[in-house]
Amino acid sequence: MKLYFSPGSCSMATHILLEWIGKPYEIEKVSIHAPKSPSLLKVNPLGAVPVVEDNGFVLTQNAGIMNYLAALHPEAKLAGDGSPKAIAEVNHWLGLLNSDLHVAFKPMFGSTAYLGDEKAIAKSKEIAQKQVRRLLERINADMNTNGWLTGYRSMADAYLFVILTWCDVLKFDYGDLVNLQKLVSAMRADAGVQAVLRSEKA
Repeated sequence: MKLYFSPGSCSMATHILLEWIGKPYEIEKVSIHAPKSPSLLKVNPLGAVPVVEDNGFVLTQNAGIMNYLAALHPEAKLAGDGSPKAIAEVNHWLGLLNSDLHVAFKPMFGSTAYLGDEKAIAKSKEIAQKQVRRLLERINADMNTNGWLTGYRSMADAYLFVILTWCDVLKFDYGDLVNLQKLVSAMRADAGVQAVLRSEKA
């Protein structure tokens, strides 16, 4: 299995899962910014990560990749005990992270620069910050108080951890959100996460 990744991006979540699974895998660092890596464009014409290649099968999009890995390696318990309820609960969180929280960060990373108006750009970032804060508060309130989203470590925790590292990069404070702080502490103490952080130098 091979992962195409960009350091610190959402592909880090898949990278963490591969470490948790504990089977041999390859990684290739690629550029998702112009000029995009030719090797990335070959497997994903959209030029986005993550991309996983498994014996000729190419898969993109974190949610799809994570569910594929969970189904392929049930022993890793990436979706809990694999019951319909556990899978649904983990995917509930993945959906929220992928479709709401991840997207809310985009203006903070400059996605509205095309507006060409400094005031409009600043306003878009301000709105994004409020949205991110609102979502983080909601997640902190709804997640399990033991520090894992569902009460046990799952693939959704890997995705949330990566997004929370973006808060650090952006100096976006969430120090008062106790359950999120517990998750970050648990993840940073995890050997697989530590290996990925060293590998990506994040």
